[in-house]
Amino acid sequence: MQATGDAVSDLCAKVDAARMMADLHELAEWVKLSGTPEELESLNFIRSRYEAAGFRTSIFRHDAYISLPGPARIEHDGRTLKAITHSMAVPSPREGLKRRLVYAGAGEAKDFSQIDASGRIALVEGIATPDVAVRAVKAGARGVVHISPHEHMHEMCISPVWGSPSATTRGELPDLVVLTVTEADGDALKAAAAEGPAEVTLHAEVDTGWHQTPILVAELAPPGAAADYPFVLFSGHHDTWHHGVMDNGSANVATIEVCRLVAAQQAKWRRGLRVCVWSGHSHGRYSGSTWYADHHFAELEARCVAHVNVDSVGAINAESLSDGGSAGGLFDLAAAAILAESGQKLSGKRKARSADDSFPGVGIASVFGSFSYQPPGAKKMRNALGWWWHTPHDLIDKIDPANLARDTRILTRIVWPLLADELLPLDYTAQIAALAAEIERLRPGLAGRFPFDALVADAADLAAAYAAFRASAQDAAGKSRALMRLSRIIVPLDYTRGDRFVHDAALPLPPWSVLEPLRRLAAAPRDSNDARFAAVDAIRARNRIGSMLAQARRALTSPA
Repeated sequence: MQATGDAVSDLCAKVDAARMMADLHELAEWVKLSGTPEELESLNFIRSRYEAAGFRTSIFRHDAYISLPGPARIEHDGRTLKAITHSMAVPSPREGLKRRLVYAGAGEAKDFSQIDASGRIALVEGIATPDVAVRAVKAGARGVVHISPHEHMHEMCISPVWGSPSATTRGELPDLVVLTVTEADGDALKAAAAEGPAEVTLHAEVDTGWHQTPILVAELAPPGAAADYPFVLFSGHHDTWHHGVMDNGSANVATIEVCRLVAAQQAKWRRGLRVCVWSGHSHGRYSGSTWYADHHFAELEARCVAHVNVDSVGAINAESLSDGGSAGGLFDLAAAAILAESGQKLSGKRKARSADDSFPGVGIASVFGSFSYQPPGAKKMRNALGWWWHTPHDLIDKIDPANLARDTRILTRIVWPLLADELLPLDYTAQIAALAAEIERLRPGLAGRFPFDALVADAADLAAAYAAFRASAQDAAGKSRALMRLSRIIVPLDYTRGDRFVHDAALPLPPWSVLEPLRRLAAAPRDSNDARFAAVDAIRARNRIGSMLAQARRALTSPA
């Protein structure tokens, strides 16, 4: 019998907005830069709340590559313009970086292809991102100036490397001085660049290097649990830009409140709950969760049933709840929670490659990150999280207690079934169908030129096997174990490029990226050299996918 209905409604009725706001007022006092004493002091406050709820806690300390931006400014035509620099950008020379300014539009590949940015400083519309930094490096630029969409400047990390760089990825860090200016100052620079040659001098200080950073782990086991009990991973980052009350203090207190409520019903749990509170999200490109995934891979693979991640909840005016991201198997659960608390329908948006979702290689289905947004039509903003996001204005006045309680109830409706339902509430029907559809789309480009039919058949066989599995009379415990085994195959197929043991770049990743070699072949002109080169990768991709689909079918029938 599933733990829905009255049980979860009773838990939701006990969500205490006043308690959360009291804790949030405490957290709002600290600026929590990764690896700083203030961050650890604040983390110990959070630790005390989990211990009060009955959780066993510990704090890991580990090396992480952290980048903390310092002062920045731009000199142009005898004026000094206010600016900020960014995490993982390089500092300017002592005398500043003086170069000609060239306008690069939105910083897309086509924008850079139409200008000569080599040795120059690119002026780009919009908030700083790793994508733009990568393109600017390829174009030979020495610096980038971003024009904010309004009068506020948003702190960002521009590294495309997910987690701390390795010996093989450190060269991917952008060798660029990167600054942001306000919309008004950016428009003035744009006008100057349009009128004729314009030079600017960038000044930026950035402190980047290896630091010890903490991870708080709080855990509670189900009653009578064996040492290897399965658990739900419930996480969010703790480090902040400035005071970071919405991002991510609100998530911290919402997570504590969910844990307080469900812990009171521990006797009904079938799985354990492990909370991880990360550092290095803002200043290390998810370094904390990446380290944890790497150092706990075998345990996570064997025992973790799902990952619920929380980021930036409870904001004022955050009335749009239809665009939260979920990875395949958790969509139905997330959609039901959103509908129950807001009356809105979850759109089916693909889970973004963001928000400490460092576990797709392990094969763990995940949900959310952010899920309550400013309404459509709000001032243009990345992710519609509010104009104050990643600025000094992210303060306690940006939190609506009613929205914070609503979002906490949504999380409760997701976490409780994962803990207490007899059958693990994962459903891969739609995700398996989506894979079959993606493969079918390749047929026109591959028919008659590539051995493709076997892959189509493999996808159809998996869909049939999964439908039979769903309809079978197998006991709930056995089915739940099979769903975990299936997760270890389907999630990496959809959310990695094929290597479960590395972390793909922090850049947009197309659905079912393992199909990219086949897509390239389908797009290449027949009988061309490009097609012959592409075919080498395509056959290897087909072999990988075919093998993984066979493993997926076995996962549904294996008694282990």
